[in-house]
Amino acid sequence: MTGGVPSVLILTASYGSGHNRVADALAAAFRAAGAAPRVVDHFRDLVHPAFDRLTRTLYYQVLRRAPLLWGGAYWLGDQLPVHSPLLLGMNRLGVRKLGALLAAFRPELVVSVHPTPAGAFSRLRARGSARVPHATVFTDFVAHTQWIYPEVDWYCVPADEIEHELVARGVPRERIAVTGIPVLQEFATPVARAAARRALGLSHTVPVVLVMAGSHGGLGELAEVCRALMEISHPFQALVVAGNDHDLTGCLRQMTRGHEERIRVYPYVETIREFMAAADLLVTKAGGVTLAEALAAELPLLCFGSLAGQELRNERFAGMAGVALAARNRAELTHSLTLALTDPLLLGKFRERIRVIRRPEAARSVAELLLPGLRRSCPAS
Repeated sequence: MTGGVPSVLILTASYGSGHNRVADALAAAFRAAGAAPRVVDHFRDLVHPAFDRLTRTLYYQVLRRAPLLWGGAYWLGDQLPVHSPLLLGMNRLGVRKLGALLAAFRPELVVSVHPTPAGAFSRLRARGSARVPHATVFTDFVAHTQWIYPEVDWYCVPADEIEHELVARGVPRERIAVTGIPVLQEFATPVARAAARRALGLSHTVPVVLVMAGSHGGLGELAEVCRALMEISHPFQALVVAGNDHDLTGCLRQMTRGHEERIRVYPYVETIREFMAAADLLVTKAGGVTLAEALAAELPLLCFGSLAGQELRNERFAGMAGVALAARNRAELTHSLTLALTDPLLLGKFRERIRVIRRPEAARSVAELLLPGLRRSCPAS
């Protein structure tokens, strides 16, 4: 504790942008609650920067070129216990430097938003080297084995269904809180649709389709979505956000030349909350944080191009929850887009379901849950 202010260590990883977005949302919420958070990238800062760069490059290459391989690895990881030798010690990476960081920083709370730092901290706890309270905050709508360690004090999960799965796997119910996936406060703040459309120069009478595939747009199927949009005769306006892939931005603009009045292509944008406020439908692959942000913004989804592994399981959750359509190929995509654009009652039903399950204040809920815990004994101690 620094000057009477509780210190919080948030452990993240830069595999995709979702973990870091959750870490940033939590840091803002802890700061607003009177704590002093510090965000640390586990692989870059506690393993090695070269290891971080190499493994992230490999991860993205596998997702881009052999997604089924990642899907198989993700499935296998869900079958193996966290202490299995078949994991080759991956969940113990960074243990030594994490121990040194804990000794130097002396946080009152550690929060993991990625399974590897959760495993490394749990290793220290099992050795008796760490007594500080520890929480794991899920970043997908999935209960995956490699996120579940007996040494975790609190699990902050996105939905009731995930709580039920953890209980079925033996996690005591009193260690689980259904908080939602933390998103930035801007997603908890209402934005008028008319104002958002006016700021973007959009018509107030024509449906708006927002198309995304995460910050790495090349991992999605944005070109296929653009082709499907160009086949639709029903009036619409589309905002296609290609992310940080500048080559993809250029290719999509070339592809949609002549359709600029209906289809606008953007690179990465900082104002995605405004884009979501303006839209009637979001077409995206089902990243966990993107899904959480869309729910917070009360924006129905059409899932397309979801990657094998956690994204397909997020997509299944969204479909079962009644907040999303899903398409597997361009024919299904064109049909689903046409259905959504011509049946406003369908999107209205989706919004009704979204209002039931959305948790836009998830970050604040996590902070309010965990900060009082600093003043009581840990459940796992």
